[in-house]
Amino acid sequence: MATNQPEPGAQLHDGPASVPRLAATVILLRGGAEQLEVLLVRRNLEARFMGGAWVFPGGSVDAADGEGQPGLKAAALRELSEETGIELPSGAEIVAFARWITPEAVKKRFDTWFFLALAPAGIEPKADGAEIVDALWLAPAQALKQQAAGELFLVFPTIKQLQQLAAFASAQALLSYGRGRDVEPVQPRIVGSGETARILLPGDPDYS
Repeated sequence: MATNQPEPGAQLHDGPASVPRLAATVILLRGGAEQLEVLLVRRNLEARFMGGAWVFPGGSVDAADGEGQPGLKAAALRELSEETGIELPSGAEIVAFARWITPEAVKKRFDTWFFLALAPAGIEPKADGAEIVDALWLAPAQALKQQAAGELFLVFPTIKQLQQLAAFASAQALLSYGRGRDVEPVQPRIVGSGETARILLPGDPDYS
């Protein structure tokens, strides 16, 4: 599958755009001031949406999580715990890094916030075995290299986040960049249909 195609299981339509559901994701970091690795988890192969894809832990915001940024962060931490068993300590720094809104041509849409957080020292993930079947730590550049070699199945939003993350030499440098940064929403567009459908980002030719 080309990396600029919609995710497996994404249903395209040409009707009125649906309202995107809020979602939150944790880009969990380790490496301190020396290096940068991020946690990727593999979705169950049987999942109808993005089955088998390696993604960052995350999911939809529930009413019990609350509203606004506190609710988004609570959802991100809850999903991290449910999927990997990792609990961040009370008061852990959680930094907003990116916000992606599913293209209007996709039937089921999400308004997803990506948050940076440092992993507790020595912690290792334990996949829940249901939604998530595996987990691993990788340097962003290594993840992209394995994707290009066909060894790791990544979808478009994850690839784009990893490309940004690969520019940073350490977890601390990435967190320093993210602190106080204004996060602007990114809304890709889909042009074409079927096997010719491809994703465009703002600034790409033909986006407008």
